[in-house]
Amino acid sequence: MSNVDTIKNFVITEFLPGTPASELATDHDLLNDGVIDSLGVLKLIAWVEDRFDVAVGDNDLDPNNFRSVEAIDTFITEARAASAATV
Repeated sequence: MSNVDTIKNFVITEFLPGTPASELATDHDLLNDGVIDSLGVLKLIAWVEDRFDVAVGDNDLDPNNFRSVEAIDTFITEARAASAATV
């Protein structure tokens, strides 16, 4: 399963139960549409850290990093690359 599918499944399970995966576009704005609120963002961040083994630092708390499935996937990819570069 790709990261995008994994992220999409989590978002649907936690925030949009009963919604078919095909109905959630990867660029759907989860924040502006109220799918995820501020507490939901915290839950999402904790899940991303645990599931993808990446650290989300203070500088990463930009809402744009968690605005859509696509943005979350990009954040994870960049966080992993940055982590690998520092090792």
